[in-house]
Amino acid sequence: MSGESVLIPDDRAFSNFKEECGSEEGWSLTYNKTGMTVWTQTIAGDEEKSIHKIKCRMACKDVSSETMYDVLHDIEYRRKWDANVIETFDIGKLTVNADVGYYSWKCPKPLRNRDVITLRSWLPMGSDYIIMNYSVKHAKYPPKKDMVRAVSIQTGYLIQSHGPNHCTLTYLAHVDPKGSLPKWVVNKSSQFLAPKAMKKISKACLKYGEWKQRHNPGFKPWLYPEQTTLPTISVSELSIQHADSLENIDESTLSEMQTREERDSD
Repeated sequence: MSGESVLIPDDRAFSNFKEECGSEEGWSLTYNKTGMTVWTQTIAGDEEKSIHKIKCRMACKDVSSETMYDVLHDIEYRRKWDANVIETFDIGKLTVNADVGYYSWKCPKPLRNRDVITLRSWLPMGSDYIIMNYSVKHAKYPPKKDMVRAVSIQTGYLIQSHGPNHCTLTYLAHVDPKGSLPKWVVNKSSQFLAPKAMKKISKACLKYGEWKQRHNPGFKPWLYPEQTTLPTISVSELSIQHADSLENIDESTLSEMQTREERDSD
């Protein structure tokens, strides 16, 4: 997203996102095993910084696109299956298919944990779906002292149906985690953390039907916007979150050995 005004994505933005999910030009293949593929892309001029793009694609042969879409939307269920989540909540709705929310997550030790405020929007396209977000600022939710406020330049999911119980999930992230991260973190993200996270989503989908039957089964405001209980907020309450206005953390000298040592001491 470019420009200074907070904009709710239009059809062209969704179309551009879908196109980038399918393109391999300019991407480097870093992982390709058992139905999972990961690519990375270094942003021109940012070789020494932590800004990077990562794209993961996973084939899910026992999961429908509808279930995948529900799982990625269901914030209550995310608290159950997402082991990295520290706190997540919705702040307010903008339109029937756009809202603003908060998400904080655990980073590999010894890095500091991160959080984001994002404008999220979604679009069903028949049996295919897109969910995407970018970072915004909200006056009531400033950066926290114990967190590093990261910036999602554009992040999202493309879900493509291949039949009643078969879909492909593509995750595309263009993120500035704020700070100079060591190379091992970037490498670990593409070789281990991203594939692991994708597999967790797939496993969560297999258990969603049973879980949802016991947890407000008819409540799906992402499908039925009239169900939402969120307060309506205006885009005038939001502003673009620029990365250069946030604290920069230098963690480039932290070693992966420290991670193991800290785990051993836990």
